[in-house]
Amino acid sequence: MIESDFPATWKQSFFYLSFIFTSLYLLHSSPLQKLLLGQDKVHIKRSPDLPLRFRSDGSFKILQVADMHYGNGAVTRCRDVLPSEFGFCSDLNTTRFVKRLIEAERPDFVAFTGDNIFGDSTPDAAESLFEAFAPPMESKLPWAAILGNHDQESTMTREELMGFISLMDYSISQVNPPGEKGIHGFGNYDLGVHGVLGSRLANRSLLNLFFLDSGDREVVDGRRTYGWIKESQLQWLQSLSQKLKDQRVDIDQMPTSNSIPALAFFHIPVPEIRELYYRNFVGQFQEAVACSSVNSGALGAFVSMGDIKAAFIGHDHVNDFCGNLNGIWFCYGGGSGYHGYGKAGWPRRARVIQAELEQKDGEWIGVNRIRTWKRLDDKKLSLIDKQVLWEL
Repeated sequence: MIESDFPATWKQSFFYLSFIFTSLYLLHSSPLQKLLLGQDKVHIKRSPDLPLRFRSDGSFKILQVADMHYGNGAVTRCRDVLPSEFGFCSDLNTTRFVKRLIEAERPDFVAFTGDNIFGDSTPDAAESLFEAFAPPMESKLPWAAILGNHDQESTMTREELMGFISLMDYSISQVNPPGEKGIHGFGNYDLGVHGVLGSRLANRSLLNLFFLDSGDREVVDGRRTYGWIKESQLQWLQSLSQKLKDQRVDIDQMPTSNSIPALAFFHIPVPEIRELYYRNFVGQFQEAVACSSVNSGALGAFVSMGDIKAAFIGHDHVNDFCGNLNGIWFCYGGGSGYHGYGKAGWPRRARVIQAELEQKDGEWIGVNRIRTWKRLDDKKLSLIDKQVLWEL
């Protein structure tokens, strides 16, 4: 090396190394990484403690959130609120309400029963899903969702939506049962709630939760109508119910020889719910039941199974009643979302369901009571319409 060339060579090496380090920094910085690689860093799904399980006091609490109709966050305005509320009201009101519910009720599980996002107001379905389901994810609560008739109107198909939802943090949703083929729709699955940890029934499901895809819109005889639960779904459900009965625990460990109770969750009501207008019900029946023109026999299938004690639905936002049809309670959640239609001056609301075990000789055994009530999004988070849905 010639002595006079040393300073130039040193400077070149310095600038070269500086360029390398700067390039590596920019490559790993968020904006350029998205631009060059087209995605964020790999995210590993956070999962809740499973299986779902009754608490040490023998209870299991579910929060049902219906019809959030989440749009685009702070820029999405509310519908059907008082004039004094409109100026500051947005999707964030829905988020605050769900957070308040979780803080007040401390549920063991959150069930979202469809129309979680509102397609027409949602330019990016994934972003809206992250915002809509943020409260249980931030609280590290297990949660699951089904689809309504509006979720797919944005940038994802129904299959893509359920696939995405199943991969979100703390979600235990499923696209469909593993290994099962030929079931109509997306979002048909079951979840079991196991006995109290440390009890004899800690490894057995004492309450079954059935989730069903009731569809969106269909054309029948040239006329548009709402979706319905199809025959293939009912066949799967009946087969599953029988399988679970065959696996039930010994009779001497249960308070009764009946099958383990189940709860069903779906979005669009079955046609027979219209009959409840002329019967006794608990809550408010304020709008016509918007169901399919096709009666697929879902009610008859539920009754024949014998294990479904109550079904929880959404879709009709200003109905929040519970009524009994052939021994099964059908309960509306009442609209929870501020971007969905409602009734000015009638607070948004959500439903709470609590299953309770019986204790015998100091040992927790099977479910002996299922109760429900509603919470209103008012100053006091008022609790209304407490009732027992099923009791031995």
